[in-house]
Amino acid sequence: MKDVVALVTGGSRGIGRGIALALLAEGGTVHVTGRTMTEEQARAHPQGSGSLEGLRAEAKVLPGRLVLHRCDHGIDAETEAVLEQVCRDRRLDILVNNAWPGYERMVENDDFTWARPFWQQPTWRWNSMIDVALRSAFIVSKMAAPTMIDQRRGLIVNISFWAAEMFNGNAIYGVAKAATNKMAFDFAHDLKAHNVASLALYPGLVRTEAVMRAAEFFDLSNSESPQFIGRVIAGLWKDAELMEKSGKVHVAAHLAKEYGISDIDGLKPRPLTASDIV
Repeated sequence: MKDVVALVTGGSRGIGRGIALALLAEGGTVHVTGRTMTEEQARAHPQGSGSLEGLRAEAKVLPGRLVLHRCDHGIDAETEAVLEQVCRDRRLDILVNNAWPGYERMVENDDFTWARPFWQQPTWRWNSMIDVALRSAFIVSKMAAPTMIDQRRGLIVNISFWAAEMFNGNAIYGVAKAATNKMAFDFAHDLKAHNVASLALYPGLVRTEAVMRAAEFFDLSNSESPQFIGRVIAGLWKDAELMEKSGKVHVAAHLAKEYGISDIDGLKPRPLTASDIV
């Protein structure tokens, strides 16, 4: 994928960081956005770790080219400035809408507010998931689409989850992910004639920094590395029948089975189903 140009939003840590590393391992040029530039800033972040500088250090041994963009996707002007820079050369093949501040401050004043009923949810959580994550995915996609249309090829991936289809601990979370899926579906409708694919992708249990800090509370026997879903996205790009998958929701581990893709440890995670989530 040495000639492929990708943009991954929200790549300081977690799944976004893993996707970037996987695409860099394939030799692509990967633009990555994030708010946290330095490890010092990471220590002050609600997640406590993960920075773009750290990503740069980790990516040095990989064959791809990494381009970092400090960007707060809660500010439209910053999002637009990044896209203007990324699309300046009229080349963008893969867009991964991953920016997601929705997991920040799950515990406030020693209170696990995530699991509260909707009428007791802090309003900032709606703002993070809808006004930032969902809105930025729309704005980034809106600005990326003309370049992909001109190329007559492109792939937009919205990172989503089963919460779109069933209750998964938090009502606002469900609303955000349902909208994420619908946005992928409707984008696919508009882009079909231009040979540009749009889809939603579900990870499994991912060994992000946050998950590993609470590893004693999880069964990690069927978990995925952060890079795993990035490997699947690379597989999607190489799929000659990619347009057949456009407009749909896909489980990353299921696509991995179809493509013969394993995780970085050589294991092949079992695809989760709705019954695993309930």
